Parts: sequence; structure tokens; C-alpha cells
Amino acid sequence: MAPRRLLLVGEGNFSFAAALSETLNASTRVTATCLQSPAELARDPVARENLQRLRERGTEVRFGVDCTQLADAFEPHHREFDRIYFNFPHCGRKAGVAKNRELLAKFFQRGFLEAPSCHPIKTINEKLIAELGKAFPLKRLKCSFPLLPERSTSVLTSWNCDSLSAAFWISLCEDNSNSESLTDGTTQDMEDFLVLFSEFSLKDPGRDSREEAHEGIYGQTKVCLRPSLLAHAQTVIQAPDFLPGSLHVLSGPVFQKCPILPFTMPAFHETLFILGFNKNLRDDYFQSLLDHLKGTLDSLLTQTLLEGSKLSRSVEFIFQSNEKDYIIKVKSHNFGSDCAKDLIIGSVTTSATSIIHKDQCFMFVSMNLDLLAMLVWGISDWRMLWTFDHRFLKNFVPGKIEPFKSYSLYPPCYVHDISFWLDEKKEFDELEFHTVARAVSQDTVISIQFLSRFQHPKTQQVSLCYRLTYQTCDKALTQHQVGSMQSQFRKEIQQRLHVIPR
Repeated sequence: MAPRRLLLVGEGNFSFAAALSETLNASTRVTATCLQSPAELARDPVARENLQRLRERGTEVRFGVDCTQLADAFEPHHREFDRIYFNFPHCGRKAGVAKNRELLAKFFQRGFLEAPSCHPIKTINEKLIAELGKAFPLKRLKCSFPLLPERSTSVLTSWNCDSLSAAFWISLCEDNSNSESLTDGTTQDMEDFLVLFSEFSLKDPGRDSREEAHEGIYGQTKVCLRPSLLAHAQTVIQAPDFLPGSLHVLSGPVFQKCPILPFTMPAFHETLFILGFNKNLRDDYFQSLLDHLKGTLDSLLTQTLLEGSKLSRSVEFIFQSNEKDYIIKVKSHNFGSDCAKDLIIGSVTTSATSIIHKDQCFMFVSMNLDLLAMLVWGISDWRMLWTFDHRFLKNFVPGKIEPFKSYSLYPPCYVHDISFWLDEKKEFDELEFHTVARAVSQDTVISIQFLSRFQHPKTQQVSLCYRLTYQTCDKALTQHQVGSMQSQFRKEIQQRLHVIPR
């Protein structure tokens, strides 16, 4: 059996590493890292003693390691570890909760789009950018924006963020005295962000968006994980180095609540193209970008077709009711009749002349890279894009697009039904029902089917029944595991959705 490799990050004074090293056998290899430099730790007598103990045991110690940039600290052939430990993650004693949560988000974020990656999402992103770069001057932006944006902007239109209920909201429970440190801004900044966000989203079916936003301020402060990179568009165009006529490119992960379906995903990678131009040239720039975008997408979607095959995927720009924006749809018949429907892979948004740039208009193109990669390679399950299974990445050569060969052994499915009584005083949120199922099952629920609605003839109480199907894409679940998740799901919906399981 190969020796185990353990990685410790954010070690501080190395107390945990020193204690752990005394309990491990000789076949376990430990690499302990910290953010500080040797000179900084030399002033700490406890750290000096722990480092001496580690060196005596032959433990590898590395300094100046940023836990959010681990790929930069290790060569590709040294990046495989059996366990990674991060004890008490924080940015410092004076750091607020928001900064610490941002640290954790960056730590867990997998670098699909980073330089060493050979992931298909990176390949499709690079090809998309390169092709559009042949028609427009490019300016690539580093996605250093926070996952919890402080402000929103008018380009967050209804079809980019359907409603407040479609965003992952996070409640910050700290008292008001610490509100400034939570957001790196003032309480008024947070209120402005929430009000702006509600103004440019569809109203929640159950409540007024503005009312909910203010409740978040005066009850518990709430922020949301960004549902789109459009949340950062205003910051980009207000930057002093913004260049009209150039295509500004921003790529990164975004998050949204969604029903459990084969081609909808709660987290995916988005690329945002931002083009500013003189308002007198609007028609020329607009049509040019649309033409090049359609040509690029059509080319990408045909690269894995076999010779002599007919095109089964076509790109369409669907004009919206506001008569200035589009959604980008692809008709695909590659995944069977059940999935032969229009899939929305992106959007095109235009803005009117802004106060800051009185003579300019702006165009924003948002692309769902995960969905585009699935269509190009014929990957039928979005979960495969996030798998740790080495067999998946072995299918891909950096920079090339070749047909994907599935390695799945079709692991078994488990079907469980669940029925529950509704609370007469509360509206049932089916999207939240899907979200809870996704979280409890760790994305192993692949289908939720509504079976029936029953109303008791005497009490008039309403009961709903759903069927859940469990299956993974890269390993086999056991019946015991599924039973445990189903039991936990019953408890969670009772607490979070106020229903009574039958």
C-alpha cells in the first residue's frame, strides 16, 4: 500500500503539526505549511520549538504558502494528497466574518480556469476568448472580485437572476457594532446593495423584494453569493483604465438555486464579455459582436461531430420583450428525446447611456461555460465536470476538443417516495425543496418527480407526494447511505419548510 500524504495549511505556529507528527507511523508523509515567512516566525518561541520538533522527525515544512493558491506552491507531480487539513481558518484577529468566509470560498474553489488546468471548461473558455479576440481588442481581467459582492447594478436583469429566492443568501448574525467589518463598507453600503439587487430582480412570488431586503438589514444582515459576474460589471466600466472599443473579459464561478434537472447546476463557471462604445456606433458594434459570437459558438459545437454527420445543435439569439436584450439558446438532440429541448447557454444585455459615460453604451455577453462544455463534448451529467475521478480528466488533452468517451459503469439507482402535510399558514417553496434535497444528498439526487396532491376530505389539509431518485456519476452508492440521506431529508424539510412528513 502506498504511503499516505497529508497536507496541513494555515499552520500558524505549527502546534498542530508537531502534535500530529508524534502520532503517525513512519509510512505517513506530512507537509506542513504556513503563510508567514521564516523571519516572522523566528520571533515566536513556541513556533521555533515546534519547527525544531518537526525537523527532527523529517517533516517537510514550507513557508509563504497561500492556501487559496496551492497550485502555485506545488509542482504538478507533487499535488496529490490523501488528506488536507485547515484548522481554524481566518484572515487575522481583526478580520470580519465576510473576509473569513471569502477565504474559505477561495480555499474550496477548484481552479478549473487556472493556468495549469487541463479541464474542458478551461479549454472551452480559452477557445471562446481567442476567437472573439480575432475581431476585437482583448483585455483580460483577473477575477479578484468577491464572491459576496457589496453592490449590485442595473445590468442584473430578470433573466440573469430570476428572483431573490433564486440566490443563495447568507445571514450575518453579528451585532450592528461589527457591521462595517463584515462588508468592508458602511451599513448604508450594504443597504444600497440589497435595495439595488431587489430593484433589478423579479419580485419574490410570496413577498415584496424591497421589504425582504430591508428585513435583512434591520433583522439579520444578509448578503448573497453572486448569481452572475454581471454583479461586477459596474466596477469594471468605472475603472480608470476601461478602454472603449475593447472587449473586457472576466471569468469565474457563480451560484444560483435551481431545480434538480440534468442541465441545471447550482454552481458553474461564467465568462462575461463587456464592450463599451460610442452611442452613435451602437448598431455597428452590436451586430458585429453578435455575428462573431454566433460564428464562434457554431464552430465550437461542430468540432466533435463525426465526419458526414449532420449538425444537431444550432445557436439562436432570442429577442426579449424589452426589445433590446437576447438570450442565447441551443437546440440539442444529442442526449436523447428527454433532453431534446432548448438549453439557455448565455445572454446578451445592453445598457442605456450611463451618467458616468454620457456618450457611451455598453454591451454585456454572459456565457455558461459548464453547459457549453457539456454540449461541445456530449457530457450528459453536469456533476461529471466536478468529479475528482482521475478517469474523467484523462479524456481531455489541453487545448484540444475530441469526442468524450464515457467511463461510467451505470451505478445503481435508488428510488424513495416522500409525502408530507403542508402548513396552511405558509406557502410551499418547491425550489427550496429541491435545494434541500441537493444539499442533504450531496448532489446524488438526480431526479425529483411530483406524484400526487391529496386533500383530506374532513380537515381539508393538503398533502404532496414526490419521488426522489438517487444515483452518482462516478461511484456506487449503498442502500444504507441512501436510506440515511432520505431520513435526514425528512428531518430537514420539517425544520426548514415547516411541513409534516407522513
